[in-house]
Amino acid sequence: MRLRGVRGSSNIEDRRRMGGGGAAVGGLGIGGVLLVLAIGYFTGIDVTPLLNGGTTAPTTGQTRDLTQAEEQAGQFSSQVLATTESVWSGIFPQAFGKEYEPPVLVLFSGVTQSPCGGASGATGPFYCPVDEKAYLDTAFFAYMQQELGAGGDFAQAYVIAHEVAHHVQDEIGILPKINQMRQDASERDANAMTVRLELQADCLSGVWASQVDGLLEPGDIDEALNAAERIGDDYLQRRAGRVPNPHSFTHGTSEQRQRWFSTGYKSGDPAGCDTFNAPEL
Repeated sequence: MRLRGVRGSSNIEDRRRMGGGGAAVGGLGIGGVLLVLAIGYFTGIDVTPLLNGGTTAPTTGQTRDLTQAEEQAGQFSSQVLATTESVWSGIFPQAFGKEYEPPVLVLFSGVTQSPCGGASGATGPFYCPVDEKAYLDTAFFAYMQQELGAGGDFAQAYVIAHEVAHHVQDEIGILPKINQMRQDASERDANAMTVRLELQADCLSGVWASQVDGLLEPGDIDEALNAAERIGDDYLQRRAGRVPNPHSFTHGTSEQRQRWFSTGYKSGDPAGCDTFNAPEL
């Protein structure tokens, strides 16, 4: 992705210089903890509250210097966020009849706090609708490359665009509506609604990608599609040695995630991202 000369966003809250402690988890057996954390890597909202009895140690008050890699990750995240601001500010009024209010991206290292619960690198990137902020431990980029085989700068950009897409859903009222419906639904139905929510975010990420074509390099879209494959529910369950169980899916299959991203990219139109009325996903 060509970001040289692209401005950085002012909507960055960088907490990575703050000292932090570890997270203490109680109330779940080790198997339950690992399952929740595995799900948390790829949710659009924080799953820390699911860790019953979990507490997050407060920051120590100490500060530290960022490594060169962290500095680069922060600059990259800031520039990618700026592209989402430009894209959505441009198409939001026509698509949704209102002005776009961009989110803040919180960069943290290891552990931090959010109104949606304690955040740690184990929960992965997430969007908190309470404070309208997206949270990202930039070490997640290394996890994507080293553990999932989902490397590349545009794969990383796709992660940021996906969390911003959850903010778009929040801005237009879809996210609070679905969150309310999930509270009153069975686990199976709640999962099914979550899949549609996540696939819509993938599609909206594709819309963003279509609007930054001038910044794309050969292979960028392939990087995003590869990342979508590696974080599909069926792929992750097979990787964990399990037989894929569609009723437990929360984000969609690899094929679905790739297809909905491609749908948004090819159309460039948010109206084409209505996963909730799609007869088939």
